[in-house]
Amino acid sequence: MRKIIRNAIRCNHCGDVIESTYRHSYVQCSCGKVAVDGGTDYLRRSYSGNRDDYTDLSEYAEVEEKQDN
Repeated sequence: MRKIIRNAIRCNHCGDVIESTYRHSYVQCSCGKVAVDGGTDYLRRSYSGNRDDYTDLSEYAEVEEKQDN
C-alpha cells in the first residue's frame, strides 16, 4: 500500500510549486490555474483547462498493511 508523504504539484503556467500539508489545506498557485488539497490524507487537484496544466511532484512511501490474526 502507498502512503502519501508529500502532496505537491508544479503549475505549468506560472511555475509555482505548491504543497498541501494537512487534510484541508487548499493551496492555489499565483496565477490561479491550479490548486492542491488533501495533505497526506488524500490527493485532490483542481485545474482550469486540462491535466497538462500541472506536473505532479507528490511523493509516496510503500507501507505494509497490518494483518489481524
